[in-house]
Amino acid sequence: MNAQQTLIALWTIVVREIRRFMRIWPQTLLPPSITMAMYFLIFGNLIGSRVGEMDGFDYIDYIVPGLIMMSVITNSYSNVASSFFGNKFQRSVEELIVSPMQGWTILTGFIAGGAARGLLVGLIVTLVSMFFTRLEVVHPLLTCLVVVLTATLFSIGGFINALMANKFDDISIVPIFVLTPLTYLGGVFYSIHTLPEFWQHVSLLNPILYMVNTFRFGILGVSDIAVGWALVAIVGFNVLFFAVALRMLNRGKGIRH
Repeated sequence: MNAQQTLIALWTIVVREIRRFMRIWPQTLLPPSITMAMYFLIFGNLIGSRVGEMDGFDYIDYIVPGLIMMSVITNSYSNVASSFFGNKFQRSVEELIVSPMQGWTILTGFIAGGAARGLLVGLIVTLVSMFFTRLEVVHPLLTCLVVVLTATLFSIGGFINALMANKFDDISIVPIFVLTPLTYLGGVFYSIHTLPEFWQHVSLLNPILYMVNTFRFGILGVSDIAVGWALVAIVGFNVLFFAVALRMLNRGKGIRH
């Protein structure tokens, strides 16, 4: 395939993926918005008024970046995991594999579709948060960069999960037993400085902590970790996960039997 044909193929996959989740927006976009509104109301207004300030900010202001990032992570991941596994289950993915498209084109198309859903949900949650608080973004470029990198990373993760899954139940194991605990323990609702020293060191092993704190630094200007190194780590994880996913796809992992 030449460059023009590759771009057309890539664009086709991206548009198809976006249309897929937009067609069922009451299931893909509305529930996360309602869930986050409940978080803002309960944790932000009701509990937040008792917590007071954290790192110099009202509690609701402090948790908003983490809640936005949590919605981006879960929706980017679940979109690609469910979409690609659905293609596997229906055996339509085999048509993609035998087509002239290169593996990186297929992978990039699904990643872009997943990231689009994650970013769109993140934007909706941000708009919902405006009903509860007002935030001024301190570092706009960093904020945009880290949220795009995070959506991309977890879209790749969803793709790997779909490749390895053998049944629909398999694509729910990672979100339930890995993503949810890591997200809740990733500094979404608290600063790790409030933890005992031992648990502060343990928290540093959680990769989501770095994404949440870098995003929070972009919005509020405060972070529990060194933002520069965190950003380097996020970029490194993207490159590593992309290489692993592409190798698995090219070798037909979970597709060819």
